[in-house]
Amino acid sequence: MLWIKVFHIVLIASWFAGLFYLPRIFVNMAAEKDPAVFKVLLGMSWRLFRFMTIIAVPAVALGLYLYIYYGIGMGPGNGWMHVKLALVVFTIGYHHACWVMLRKFEKGANRHSHVFYRWFNEIPVVLLLAVTALVVIKPF
Repeated sequence: MLWIKVFHIVLIASWFAGLFYLPRIFVNMAAEKDPAVFKVLLGMSWRLFRFMTIIAVPAVALGLYLYIYYGIGMGPGNGWMHVKLALVVFTIGYHHACWVMLRKFEKGANRHSHVFYRWFNEIPVVLLLAVTALVVIKPF
């Protein structure tokens, strides 16, 4: 079980690294005027998004395995796990939103400014902080 936890944590950290970086590339793409540079950033974004998705699948699968098979967070006094799972679902939604935004950039249909993406870029920081606090502190 400990090795499963290790791989889960490493995969989550890798997934979040992508969730931190991809919106930062969006900031640059939203502000970029040179089509050649924009094309390079778009290519970087797609490669990063594919990698993030490949990492996210086993990260979530291992977390579900720990929850269902080992019962981690189940039973009375584990309300923190329900909130954590809700935040995981929100994180998956954020990942999906990044995909939608990336497709809009590709189609030339982005309507957000670089300032919007600077704020959008802060969401995974808050998510990771909240999930980590719930797992470590288990407040309820």
